[in-house]
Amino acid sequence: MGSLAWLLQWPVRALVLLVVAWLPLGVELDGFGSALLAAVLIGLLGTLLVAPLKALLALPWALTSLGGLITPISWLFNWLIAAILFGLAAWLLPGFRLRRGLFSAVLGAVVYAVLSMVVLRWLGLEVDLTRASLLMGLPLA
Repeated sequence: MGSLAWLLQWPVRALVLLVVAWLPLGVELDGFGSALLAAVLIGLLGTLLVAPLKALLALPWALTSLGGLITPISWLFNWLIAAILFGLAAWLLPGFRLRRGLFSAVLGAVVYAVLSMVVLRWLGLEVDLTRASLLMGLPLA
């Protein structure tokens, strides 16, 4: 069920995005179609840009977190990357807007990530698959 679960995550993540847009965070979506496109775009941007963003932020991360010894600093950098991806998706997709800019990007990305994780786990659609294994062409579970 790994491949099917991975595919079924797409509409579930779109529904989670609609919930995030319903909350007073400043995230706006024109409808379910925009949410579907935004979910795909966020996933695609995450696949393509997480590694380069982590490389770009490696020196500030290493200095501020003492090489990863201070875990909350590492979490902050992960949230920063999630907010960048969320904001970039909103910038690229006409039906996806962040009314309050950075504030909406940060809160929207965090709420989206947490809700997605909870809902996908609850539905049994959580897939133990990393972006790296996808890029390397490893088989889906």
